[in-house]
Amino acid sequence: MADGQLSTQGYARTAEDRLDCLRLLRSRRVGAVTFHRLLAEHGTARAALAALPGIARAAGVEGYELCPIGVVEAEMRQGAKAGARLLVHGEAEYPLALLDLPDAPPVLWALGDLGLLNRPSVAMVGARNASSLGLRTARRLGQGLALAGFTVVSGLARGIDAEAHMAALAEDGPARTVAVMAGGVDVIYPPENNALATEIAAKGCRISEHPPGLDPQARHFPLRNRLVSGLARAVIVVEAAAKSGSLITARTALDQGRDVMAVPGHPFDARAAGCNMLIRDGATLIRGISDVLEALGAPDLAQAEPAARQQPLPEPAAPQRPLKDTALLHNMILARLGPSPLAEDQLLRDLAITPALLAPELLTLELDGRINRQAGGLLSRAV
Repeated sequence: MADGQLSTQGYARTAEDRLDCLRLLRSRRVGAVTFHRLLAEHGTARAALAALPGIARAAGVEGYELCPIGVVEAEMRQGAKAGARLLVHGEAEYPLALLDLPDAPPVLWALGDLGLLNRPSVAMVGARNASSLGLRTARRLGQGLALAGFTVVSGLARGIDAEAHMAALAEDGPARTVAVMAGGVDVIYPPENNALATEIAAKGCRISEHPPGLDPQARHFPLRNRLVSGLARAVIVVEAAAKSGSLITARTALDQGRDVMAVPGHPFDARAAGCNMLIRDGATLIRGISDVLEALGAPDLAQAEPAARQQPLPEPAAPQRPLKDTALLHNMILARLGPSPLAEDQLLRDLAITPALLAPELLTLELDGRINRQAGGLLSRAV
């Protein structure tokens, strides 16, 4: 659909309809579910706007005022300034996968390749403080999905989300990724993902149901998560704690009728507890991209690049060392850590050892309460 050309289906047939829809949605006490109910009862957004003050009075709300038209016009100008497009529920480029959700966003702001919104999609979510193993897993899965023709959907968070987006944007493959924003489509959070967000806008697509310019608040993240799962045929959880936003996304996916898949992890690793719980409760266990494509019944399985299709997920090495050598390594690790955080990469360089050798010992020390692991791959000695 070209700029300015409107669909003849859905809630908006004219430019005035689009403004009315936006004004209704931005009015006080009108969320997605209420919006759809009002449109079902009154037929058009303009009729719903006319009826809304009376509905509010009947509910005991006196002095109810609609969203001022100036606020909506300012939002349209802000969206145009950001280079974003407004998609109204039912328009041709609005994601078809969201139409069956009872709380589907009445409007979306989109920036980038809108065609990706209606391609077969798989969501990937996981821990923000992901392990190096988790990041490598997300990278291989993201690359394999993009090569197999799927759009990779995630939430632009630190850790697994960012790695999944970057993998789908790899230079040696097709750029297929959609980032669902917790705030406005032009507000990058976290700020360190600004370069990634810019690349997604250029090669993939960013979307948000919130007004451009809105800073994300805590309540916005669960709303974002329902769109991450809603856009996709399936949700893959790579690493997740027992109580995490990733598990909220997985539960939302089940409520939406989407498949849930999980990568198993070590039973003593807190970052794998959520994935292991999901598998225990019936989620599909994922060892590599071939498991994902098989579970999806992907017809283009044979077209996936052999290296991406057949290569298993990386497994942590488990070298057998004498207890004396293990104790010596623990002392070397603790000697280089203090109360101030140190990057795990720097610790690797200081010790001149491989990640496969260091990772299990860090886990042992963490479980023993001798070190603390912080966001961003930072380590410190427990005081």
